Amino acid sequence: MDDNSTWESALSSGITIKQIEANGQSFELAEAGSGEKFALCLHGFPELHFSWRFQIPLLAELGYRVWAPNMRGYGGSSKPAEVRDYALDHLCADVAALIDASGAKEITLIAHDWGAVVAWAFAIQKIRPLKRLVIMNVPHPMVARREMRHWRQLRRSWYIFFFQLPWLPEFLLSRGNGKAIKQAFSNMACDQSNFPDEALEVFAKAAMRPGSLTAMINYYRALLRHGDSIDLGNGSINAPTLMIWGEEDSALNINCTQGTQQWVPNLELHRLPGVSHWVQQEAPEKVNAILREWLS
Repeated sequence: MDDNSTWESALSSGITIKQIEANGQSFELAEAGSGEKFALCLHGFPELHFSWRFQIPLLAELGYRVWAPNMRGYGGSSKPAEVRDYALDHLCADVAALIDASGAKEITLIAHDWGAVVAWAFAIQKIRPLKRLVIMNVPHPMVARREMRHWRQLRRSWYIFFFQLPWLPEFLLSRGNGKAIKQAFSNMACDQSNFPDEALEVFAKAAMRPGSLTAMINYYRALLRHGDSIDLGNGSINAPTLMIWGEEDSALNINCTQGTQQWVPNLELHRLPGVSHWVQQEAPEKVNAILREWLS
């Protein structure tokens, strides 16, 4: 089953998959809806645009034109070869180029995990004006810096340092046709009902494409090796910001939500008890209800 047929079976009609050229890269993206309002949805590791399968129909219903790209290195998108290609300056430039390619003027950026790392940086730098920002289960970078000084978070972030090793992470994640990719979801999720094997197979199959695992892991390698690729200044964000957080996140402790208002004064925070890191996939009814009210 390829990505297109998976989308067709998993979603109601109105979703199309296409390629967009932006920032010198080719992006495979899911598109739905129409109108002046534009929602760009950025996924995380080890995910795909498929991670937004429950939110795309809602956003289209709310009058948004929705793009959910596979970020560089993922799925059918370009996979540049160097670690430096995955530093935040390039990732933010991808977002700007996708916005420009859309031609949209009213932008809502919706992001989870690594997508949210990029979205925070993009909003702080004010690369393009944002109408709204939605962040799921990733702390503001200044909060992340604070938390990484504490053992409570450092011990949860062991994988970032493991991913700095050459070839070994790729080898381990590729064994059993991406068994570890599937386990990343099934082992962390509190409620596994939205992670049947056919859904997990979408992520595993995409990760097993030639060059994908190295590209995906290079996000983490570039984070430590080229962390100075952007200047976050004072970290302030003016755009109205919604933060949704699954409280049972085994990778990021709950203190990562605290103190965000220091840099994001126009903030609304929703904590979801009993929900894991995979918040928008695991609890789509709760997440979509929050999105519907906040975006409306």
